[in-house]
Amino acid sequence: MISTLLVANRGEIACRIFRTCADLGIRTVAIHSDADEGALHTRVADTAVRLPGAAPAETYLRGDLIVKAALAAGADAVHPGYGFLSENADFARAVRDAGLVWIGPPPEAIEAMASKTRAKELMGLAPLDAHDVSPADLPVLVKAAAGGGGRGMRVVRDLAALPGALEDARAEAASAFGDGEVFVEPYLENGRHVEVQVLADTHGTVWTLGTRDCSLQRRHQKVIEEAPAPGLPPALTEQLYALAERATRAVAYEGAGTVEFLVADGRAHFLEMNTRLQVEHPVTEAVFGLDLVAGQIRVAEGHALPAEQPAPRGHAVEARLYAEDPARGWAPQTGTLHRFTVPDGVRLDTGCADGDTIGVHYDPMLAKVVAHAPTRTEAVRRLAGALERTALHGPVTNRDLLVRSLRHPEFTEARMDTGFYDRHLTTLTESAPDPYAPLAAALADAHGRSRFGGWRNVPSGPQVKRYERAGEEHEVAYRHTRTGLAADGVRVVQAAPHLVVLEVDGVRRKFEIARYGDQVHVNATALTALSRFPDPATEHAPGSLLAPMPGTVVRIAEGLTEGTGVKAGQPLIWLEAMKMEHRITAPTDGTLTALPAAVGRQVEMGALLAVVEAVRP
Repeated sequence: MISTLLVANRGEIACRIFRTCADLGIRTVAIHSDADEGALHTRVADTAVRLPGAAPAETYLRGDLIVKAALAAGADAVHPGYGFLSENADFARAVRDAGLVWIGPPPEAIEAMASKTRAKELMGLAPLDAHDVSPADLPVLVKAAAGGGGRGMRVVRDLAALPGALEDARAEAASAFGDGEVFVEPYLENGRHVEVQVLADTHGTVWTLGTRDCSLQRRHQKVIEEAPAPGLPPALTEQLYALAERATRAVAYEGAGTVEFLVADGRAHFLEMNTRLQVEHPVTEAVFGLDLVAGQIRVAEGHALPAEQPAPRGHAVEARLYAEDPARGWAPQTGTLHRFTVPDGVRLDTGCADGDTIGVHYDPMLAKVVAHAPTRTEAVRRLAGALERTALHGPVTNRDLLVRSLRHPEFTEARMDTGFYDRHLTTLTESAPDPYAPLAAALADAHGRSRFGGWRNVPSGPQVKRYERAGEEHEVAYRHTRTGLAADGVRVVQAAPHLVVLEVDGVRRKFEIARYGDQVHVNATALTALSRFPDPATEHAPGSLLAPMPGTVVRIAEGLTEGTGVKAGQPLIWLEAMKMEHRITAPTDGTLTALPAAVGRQVEMGALLAVVEAVRP
């Protein structure tokens, strides 16, 4: 019987596993990097162990240190979560060799399926030979053989781009998973990403716990998932179950796993088997009324699953909240998460709390929000409404994108596929600012100032304040009067530091205000209060390339020096942030006139990386 469990992971998944352990009466051990010393997962665990001597981005990949931490803390079991070492057979063996219980499949099953190339061979398939790809094979997908989460993947539509895509994918895969092996497979556009959750015990019982649709993806990483996958013909569903069970039994699998497929033209194409828990497992838990982590633990303790699996009920939808800006190439965001509250009635899995800092070292996912209801329509509506009412004060997030995605006709009518964001991202990210948010912010800031001379007996010009939202400047005007604050076109019903009520065309609207320095949040609108006097130090020369996020310069184009001619779109600098590589490209044809960036240099958001002087016509 397991009494103390160490989670070899961080953030949201560590917190989620600890919650089940608390329900089961199992003591918990967290591990952490220096950057995560005060993270939520270290605070909710019974014990926390610092992993010394490793850079933050590498800490959770140090299997030797993790095993030592488990022994030192008196743990008798290790759960790998997902990502990092969760599909590393050598780590699983090291855990077992240390006399600890491994909460996962046997190392042999991980080896058979963790490499996507070997998994395809096991299922009677084979990847393309990267050296023999022809124009007829295009488009193709370069994909990391190990790991997942969309890392180490590149779509190639032009043979000339294949060598660079292979190189980039290898570098990213090596950084994220410690394994730079990649392979090439046909890229099936506009298919649906459908998967089957499995749970198997050591006594020969295999449960196929329904389907999930995970088609809404960015950078090949899932954004919205649901169970069951809507609109699948019964015969195709049964085929998916049969293939999933076949893959599970082929490697004598134990515990929770996921078999993934691309469904196109009414056919199921095997992609891979993930030998771990998936990020989207809560939708299956909601539909089947079970706890998959508890199931993993019971299987690891040798218990048998009931012969008959539970029956599904209703529909569940999950959305992943990321600290990222979808309108700027999904650029990860950093900073202080001042406030994060989600309405009642939905499930929240998160590794963040008010006041936490979102750093550059890890994936930018903040949380998963899950809604369950008797029907798909009700579940989608409930999730969209909850996200819309969620308070998120801090870095830019994808919350508005999620709400609009859930309400898009293509999604509500279950006509989505993996090309959803390729088609709709521009319209889904179009700015639709609340026109009264800047005024509400100004009135909240002005509350009470009249007693110090804001109101005058002699009429004078209005007070003016300026705010920036999503790169656009907004100027608003208001007046102090004998009866209080006033503004043109509205009636100011109430103006207090944290609440403003305006009457517009006879309709009252409430605005909740929160301020953190020059950052102002008005309901769901984020504003930056601008100074009356612009700072000359923030001015940059035309053609300046600024860091879109904090990160580390990991690569500069070969031969790039001051005076070099460049072409529009040419990659110049590679930044690594949150385990992803981001290319900085030339904005125009021109000449590189400055290159302050250097390999290994850590830069803050907005730091000057290079200057390209455009070619004069």
